[in-house]
Amino acid sequence: MGLLRMAARTAVVAGTATAVSGRVARRQARKYDDQAPQQQEPEPQYDDAPAPAEGGGEDPDMARLQQLAQLHSQGVLSDDEFAAAKAKVLGI
Repeated sequence: MGLLRMAARTAVVAGTATAVSGRVARRQARKYDDQAPQQQEPEPQYDDAPAPAEGGGEDPDMARLQQLAQLHSQGVLSDDEFAAAKAKVLGI
C-alpha cells in the first residue's frame, strides 16, 4: 500500500509542477507581448556617427564605444545590440 501511495503523491507533485510551469510561461509570454509595441523604436544608425574633430587627440573608436555605452545605459540598446555594435567597432 505504501508504494501505491508514493506513486500517487509523485503523480500529484509532477502534475502540479507542470501546471505551475505552464502558468509561468504563459504569464511571461503575455508580459513580453504587452511590452513589444513599446519597443518598436527606430534602430540607431551606427554609420552616421559624426566624425571626430581633427587634432582632438581622442581615439574615434573610444568615442564610439562611449556613445554606445551611453545608449545602452539609457535603455536604447539591448544587451545583444550593444554587444554586436561593440564587436563591430572593435573589429571582432
